[in-house]
Amino acid sequence: MQKFSNFVVKNKMIILLISLLMLIPSIIGYSLTKTNYDILVYLPSDIETLKGQNILKDDFGMGAFSVSLVDNRVSEKELVELENKIRNIDCVTNVVSINDITGTTIPLEMIPKKLLDHVSNNNSKLLLITFETGTSDEETTNAVKTIEELSDDIKVGGMSAMSLDMQNLVESQTFAYVAVAVIFCLIVLMLSLDSYIVPLLLLGNIGLSILFNMGTNIMFGEISYITKAIAAVLQLGVTTDFSIFLYHKYEAAKKNKKTNDEAMSEAINETMVSVVGSSLTTIAGFLALCTMKFGLGKDIGLVMAKGVIFGVLTVLTVYPSLLLIFDKLIQKTKHKALIPKFRFIKPVVMKGYKWIFIVFLILMLPAYLSQKNTEVYYKLDTSIPDDYNYSIVSKKLKEDYGLISQSMILIDSNIENRKINKMIDEIEGTDGIDSVISSNLFYKYGISNDILPSKIKNLLETDKYKLILVNSKYEIATDELNEQISKLNTIIKKYDKNAILAGEGPLMNDLVEITAIDFKNVNYVSIGVIFIIMFFVLKSLSLPILLVLSIEFAIFINMGVPYWHGTSMPFVSSIVIGTIQLGATIDYAILLTTKYLEERKNGKNKEEAVGEALTSSVSSIFVSAMCFFAATFAVFAISKIDMIGSLCLLMSRGAIISMLVVMFVVPSVLLMFDKIITKTTLGFKKGEKVYE
Repeated sequence: MQKFSNFVVKNKMIILLISLLMLIPSIIGYSLTKTNYDILVYLPSDIETLKGQNILKDDFGMGAFSVSLVDNRVSEKELVELENKIRNIDCVTNVVSINDITGTTIPLEMIPKKLLDHVSNNNSKLLLITFETGTSDEETTNAVKTIEELSDDIKVGGMSAMSLDMQNLVESQTFAYVAVAVIFCLIVLMLSLDSYIVPLLLLGNIGLSILFNMGTNIMFGEISYITKAIAAVLQLGVTTDFSIFLYHKYEAAKKNKKTNDEAMSEAINETMVSVVGSSLTTIAGFLALCTMKFGLGKDIGLVMAKGVIFGVLTVLTVYPSLLLIFDKLIQKTKHKALIPKFRFIKPVVMKGYKWIFIVFLILMLPAYLSQKNTEVYYKLDTSIPDDYNYSIVSKKLKEDYGLISQSMILIDSNIENRKINKMIDEIEGTDGIDSVISSNLFYKYGISNDILPSKIKNLLETDKYKLILVNSKYEIATDELNEQISKLNTIIKKYDKNAILAGEGPLMNDLVEITAIDFKNVNYVSIGVIFIIMFFVLKSLSLPILLVLSIEFAIFINMGVPYWHGTSMPFVSSIVIGTIQLGATIDYAILLTTKYLEERKNGKNKEEAVGEALTSSVSSIFVSAMCFFAATFAVFAISKIDMIGSLCLLMSRGAIISMLVVMFVVPSVLLMFDKIITKTTLGFKKGEKVYE
């Protein structure tokens, strides 16, 4: 380690120059990394619903589809011209309207009323547009954008339109997220550090590590829009304390060393051990997300774990170089730190630790039950503002046509029409079903296969499959729809054991089932991995249990707040927040506990050891937590994307709650369990009186 620190100090200019040059490939990599705006693609590829999606894409040319609205002021001739223009757009495979259903061979009177009511009314006509490529593929969203630009009289709906709106939202807000996070964090650092230049150098260093991280995401090909939106802010929040720790070590070492280089070499040595050990719990927390079956966990986990690693590397190389190069300017801009000393915490804890511990025990159960009963929602379109195109179209489709959620049944084309009709009758008899559309519907009303337009036949039939469209009265991702989907699956399997129910509703049902399991598994994994790391860092059997339990208490409170407010949170937040909060804030508890152990092993009694730990650690914990809070709360305050805003609110609130738990509950736990801790932790000599 000494050789490494000497190398950094000796080559500070070269390190800084190389780091700046590395920005070039990082920026290029960042610009070339694709962003995925469809969360459903992260579902496991082997589930039946996604197999159905592949059949729709390969056999029906329906990688994605859109139900769009055309204003009724558009004449029949203009509608035909508009359809032809849409068909000529790249990746559009089919366009179907009322004109295509009637054509020149089918009188309007022959069309079933239940079908007519779902394709036109006094205000508009519907267009069903299918695309060759997937819902959120660049080709599809570009096609949607082109369609919308053809005329003001057409409004495109569907998941691809939602992806396009989400893309526009994320692109318009990502820079703002980073900007407000930096500004809020800068304010905290200006108040808490003793120089006006150091916060700028600190944030500049973290900015480099963020760009290195985001640039290397090109190795994954693409990342989700959620990861893209929060990665920089989250990396800023969880790695700021590494830089603060090194700066304090450097300033302390300067008092005992002849030169700044010697002081920095010592600071790097001391920081390396602490920061590397501390970062392991954060990295482990993020990597635990990779155990999820839902691929979004892996997407967030790998990017953020990599970000923490880059944060550690730049803190040990680039940041020391910056501090040494700008040392004279740092000294000229010194000022008194303005954060409080928190002297009141020590007497409060030392006098009332038994009462604090009792309150901790009393609140543990209601905190656990509250978070367990907090409602979670899965509706993805809640992140789209009401004034965006997708939301406007969805509202009109719901109000004017009763189109709320659609599913698609894929059934063997060799199944007899008699059986299919019987199956459709059962489906129509299921609670909440609004309509069922299939080629059999036309046959039933005397429209034979010979006169049915080819566009309709190609849409509803292939050599292998028949496609049946089912419209439900229930909203996507609700308990009612999920129960209905279960009933539909039971019905269709009676007539064809290989039948598949596909579409957004069934996909969301799979999402609910898979993430419910993921939520439990990822929490168990993160707790287990962090427990093991803490066992080796603290060399104790009891402390990992006590500290993890304390932070889990903070997590329970954080996740239980929506329950008491009568609100709900998005499913992504419910899955990842526990792991993120545990991994990012357990460091606060480790910092305080390490100092307690050090003082205890030096012969001080438990009260003196805990008191000294509080005195030396509270300010560092406060600054670290406030930086995490400032960065994430700032994003919550301006975010128009509900999923991003909710997650950042949980992280910001979690930082404050964890901070308070570490300042008050953890010291109380250490005092209450001191005897057990000293017996189960390495470094205490047998027979030595350490309990007095």
